[in-house]
Amino acid sequence: MPAEKDGNAGSSKTPTGERVEVHDGFRFVVDIHEGDLFFTECTLPSLEVDVAEQKEGGYNSGVHLLPGPVKAGRLTLKRGITKSSALLAWYAQVARGEVEKAMRNVTLTMLDSQGQPVMRMDFLRAYPVKWGGPSFKAGDSAIAIETLELAFAEVQVQDGGGAKGGSTAPGR
Repeated sequence: MPAEKDGNAGSSKTPTGERVEVHDGFRFVVDIHEGDLFFTECTLPSLEVDVAEQKEGGYNSGVHLLPGPVKAGRLTLKRGITKSSALLAWYAQVARGEVEKAMRNVTLTMLDSQGQPVMRMDFLRAYPVKWGGPSFKAGDSAIAIETLELAFAEVQVQDGGGAKGGSTAPGR
């Protein structure tokens, strides 16, 4: 059963009456250690355990499902084009084969309405795997957006209080 809104913005109640805090998705900070880079959108990757089907002789009502390695999607960042070409230069470093030099730890911090950290995700040894530029249309007044997709070796999650919530190493 879904949580029920109790009239207070930012909180809900479960069927047992417990208060559950929920947060907006537009307060976030991304730190790439590349200077001042601001993003308008950040899409978190899906993390999925690959499941292998194992058949067993004599067991005809199904198959055994065995957990395998973690598959991770990509972290996608979007921002308006500026005079800085830092993201494209970072991607170009990987395109030249300098992947080890291009690896960075990328931190995403979700903030509450007071600007306090709610959740922190550290994407370790991240590097760009795809850069996309804007479409230009003479009659359009939209902002020119660049997109950067990042692969990563591991993700670590912490809640706002600094407690570690888990880690996964999806591989590259």
